[in-house]
Amino acid sequence: MPTKVAADKAYQNAMQNSDKQNARIEHDKALERAVIELLSDHTELFKQFSDNPSFKKWLSETIFAATYADKAAQAGSVATRS
Repeated sequence: MPTKVAADKAYQNAMQNSDKQNARIEHDKALERAVIELLSDHTELFKQFSDNPSFKKWLSETIFAATYADKAAQAGSVATRS
């Protein structure tokens, strides 16, 4: 799921052109879209995401940390190569 969220165009745009807070907002929207796409095959995931606020918060924080950190690391490696 982190790969799917990280590939979301709106989230990528926010990471590249906005601050962390706005990137987080776009991340949360991208995560919701990714969970909805998985609905037919992963109904329990969708149920937990929709009905369990602590699960939704945990999943959101975990995937944001993984995807936003990846972007920061990539930006750092590009800067050191220049």
